[in-house]
Amino acid sequence: MKTIGVLTSGGDAPGMNAAIRAVVRTGIDKGIKVMGIQRGYNGLLNGEIFEMNRTSVSDIIQRGGTILRTARSDEFKTVEGRKKAYNVLKVFGIEGLIVIGGDGSFTGAQKLSDEFDVKTIGIPGTIDNDLAYTDYTIGFDTALNTVLDAINKLRDTSTSHERVSIVEVMGRRCGDIALFTGLAGGAEYIIIPEREYNFDNLCRTIIEGKVRGKVHNLILLAEGVGGAEDMAKKIEEVTGIQTRATVLGHIQRGGSPTAFDRILASRLGARAVELLVEGKSKRVVGIKDNKVIDVDITEALNMKKESNDNLYDLAQILSY
Repeated sequence: MKTIGVLTSGGDAPGMNAAIRAVVRTGIDKGIKVMGIQRGYNGLLNGEIFEMNRTSVSDIIQRGGTILRTARSDEFKTVEGRKKAYNVLKVFGIEGLIVIGGDGSFTGAQKLSDEFDVKTIGIPGTIDNDLAYTDYTIGFDTALNTVLDAINKLRDTSTSHERVSIVEVMGRRCGDIALFTGLAGGAEYIIIPEREYNFDNLCRTIIEGKVRGKVHNLILLAEGVGGAEDMAKKIEEVTGIQTRATVLGHIQRGGSPTAFDRILASRLGARAVELLVEGKSKRVVGIKDNKVIDVDITEALNMKKESNDNLYDLAQILSY
């Protein structure tokens, strides 16, 4: 293999730059030309492609976001769009494609391989940690620390005013951000898509806490369950306790990646290049028990993400 391409797709995640850096420098080390594709699949369709070198990825390991930019592409979702993408890859002599993103990005890589026999490798870059085949995705750890920092600040003012604080975090189908930060931040209640919750029990927990002398209550809410603003109004109506909602939104995506995310991205980026050199295709890289693994992309996409029940139960025990 003489030339490979790399792109970032879908939502950005801290650590994507570290993965790009690893792909470029590992590729060059193996005598391979590495082409950067800007703005994801949309940029691929438009031929926004340039050759990258060691200098291209200097001083980026500590930067959040992605230097290659990212964008959605409705055109790529069509067979005609993917055929156009395949032709663009041929024009630039790109024999293998590394895709950094989430399940939607992986689905695009899967179809490109199935329909046009393009060699593709996926690297998991998403803060939601919603891919079942890997213990952690790039960006998840940084997002946790961003949310935890916000929780620590909110606790100060909520304690001063004796309020209930509801913090809404990202996670439409996967509640890992809410679960992990809820445990780390000492939340009284964690609400995630994978577990049913009872609103009356929630209000009872808040009232009982106040009776015990508790001056502040923290609730972590995954966005996939509902809106924090509506929940805050209902809680205040039932309990009579001042309740405020904070929606962290896209602040969770930004920031300099943690050491964990930089190391994870570096390991996975290097392994992705190695797989292409070995002639492998339709694989996704990940980490299990601190070991880098690779899995068939179709198998990975069909795996169901299970919530960590042990962590959830532990968080409940420690919240009282």
